[in-house]
Amino acid sequence: MAKSTLSFVCQNCGAAYNRWQGKCESCGEWNTLAEEDTSGSVPVSIRSKRKGRTFALESLAGKSPDAPRLSSGMTELDRVTGGGFVRGSVLLVGGDPGIGKSTLLTQATSLLARAGHRVVYISGEEAVAQVRLRAERLGLSDAPVQLAAETSVEDIVSTLSEGAVPRLIVIDSIQTMWTDTVESAPGTVTQVRASAQALIRFAKKTGAAIILVGHVTKDGQIAGPRVVEHMVDAVMSFEGEGSQQFRILRAVKNRFGPTDEIGVFEMTGLGLREVTNPSELFLSERDLGTPGTAVFAGIEGTRPVLVELQALVAPTSLGTPRRAVVGWDPSRLSMVLAVLEAHCGVKLSGHDVYLNVAGGLRIHEPAADLAAAAALVSSLVNAQLPTDAVYFGEISLSGVVRPVAQTPARLKEAAKLGFQRAVLPESARGEAGGDAGLSLNAVNSLTTLVAEIAARGSRRGESSAPAEKNATPARFRRGEG
Repeated sequence: MAKSTLSFVCQNCGAAYNRWQGKCESCGEWNTLAEEDTSGSVPVSIRSKRKGRTFALESLAGKSPDAPRLSSGMTELDRVTGGGFVRGSVLLVGGDPGIGKSTLLTQATSLLARAGHRVVYISGEEAVAQVRLRAERLGLSDAPVQLAAETSVEDIVSTLSEGAVPRLIVIDSIQTMWTDTVESAPGTVTQVRASAQALIRFAKKTGAAIILVGHVTKDGQIAGPRVVEHMVDAVMSFEGEGSQQFRILRAVKNRFGPTDEIGVFEMTGLGLREVTNPSELFLSERDLGTPGTAVFAGIEGTRPVLVELQALVAPTSLGTPRRAVVGWDPSRLSMVLAVLEAHCGVKLSGHDVYLNVAGGLRIHEPAADLAAAAALVSSLVNAQLPTDAVYFGEISLSGVVRPVAQTPARLKEAAKLGFQRAVLPESARGEAGGDAGLSLNAVNSLTTLVAEIAARGSRRGESSAPAEKNATPARFRRGEG
């Protein structure tokens, strides 16, 4: 038999060490190293004697047929996957506990089963009765989905190999699976890696599409080794705040489609409802006439999305001002604050800054810089921004407003929702055209926009206590003069 090889493996990132230590040097987490037997069950002498087989080589020339896709019946899910599930593909879905992963997959499998496809749902965390209760609550108990509560990968593969090949298999979750090929506890990095390999081989051999559900860490990353994300064909993240009813399905990796598409859902008492117009949903509860709010015209994949950015700038009583961000990159907020102070004369060193993206959406593109800066200055000088205006543009370190992609799509979406004007980069004026019917306010530098907002705030706040307290309008007037 093979000699037992013991090592200490990090349960967060999969890094292996020869001895135990308190902190993982790879991911920086503490007390995540666990002792595991990393040797295989097959003796080394037998593995070394195995001869390889020859295989055919092909040239780059020639045509390859398009991968056949299986539509899930949910438009938002098909948008994220690139048009449906590809035969023989493996998808990894991650998200916080209770966010709605099982609900989403229960609805998708039920729609496929009603369409006449063989669909199997394997639950390693819940009993069959619990899955039935969820389906009954969603009104899907009549769907012919085949259920099982099993954690042994060998038993699962043997059962699925009998009869017709399933079109879709859901494994909920991969952290509960275990295989006889390794001697580790379920949930460890070694077991997760080995179980995923066995299921991926079955998918490639039979052509069945498999969805693996993965746990996430406290930072929101999918738990387990990063190698699992490289092994699968697509990685999707199910995002959302527990206090919000909106859910965002985002493609992090996709070998058969775009990686920047999102699907928007709304959690209701009857499950997840697809949102065909997310902009209207995100702006349905706007605080009109409140300083510190700006509407950002963004792009998520091929879909324009309008969302409200909320900023609050308040004097601080602490030695180090607080900077809090929800839904945006904290590094970009720090950069925008530095540009405002260095090039626009906006002194924020004595103020706490809070920035929030309403609705629970997470913004990743730099085009939100201009909207964030407008909201921050508006809150500082207590000036109301126009309620019928949208903002988008990237801010450089020199204070210049740089152009962004897909300007016509942003303006078209804004006009469709009733907005009358748009603040955008000067270099994007020619690309915008006149089809959208919006009044365009093109700015070349951030200083121009800050001066306009500050002048509006000085007129409104000359006799108001907040404006006299921070003296911000007077400071801007000295800068203009």
